[in-house]
Amino acid sequence: MLTARAEPEQRIEGLEIGVDDYVAKPFEPRELLLRLQNILKRGRGPSGPRDEIKMGEFTFHVGRGELRRNDETIKLTERERDLLRLFAQRPGSPIARHELASDDSTGSERAIDVQINRLRRKIETDPANPVFLQTVRAKAIYCTRIEGQAPDSDGA
Repeated sequence: MLTARAEPEQRIEGLEIGVDDYVAKPFEPRELLLRLQNILKRGRGPSGPRDEIKMGEFTFHVGRGELRRNDETIKLTERERDLLRLFAQRPGSPIARHELASDDSTGSERAIDVQINRLRRKIETDPANPVFLQTVRAKAIYCTRIEGQAPDSDGA
């Protein structure tokens, strides 16, 4: 996690929720690169599509299109299922809004924002400060915190 939040409590919270590493701004670019290389050496880098993705208490079963929180099934719209399936195909990789919109019948980036916000309200403890579905530079969304995955650093 690369963040401006550098207080000890915030670092501890990040590590407790499962981040592999925590680097606060300002940071030394070479140190960040070495930390990323070490994470990838451990074999926890992005991989291909999965049968299921885990995000904290939630498990999304790709084939069934089913989202569960522990033993409870969470109702999803068809579009929410489609979005989670896209994120499962590219775990930890940012997906550009225009790409998500081109996959949507409305073709609208605003419609995608509405759908992502609805999905966030279902899976995020605090949708205003998302942990699982994060926006990258207002251009892309990626599903982070998938067990066993580290987000790509392509800076979408």
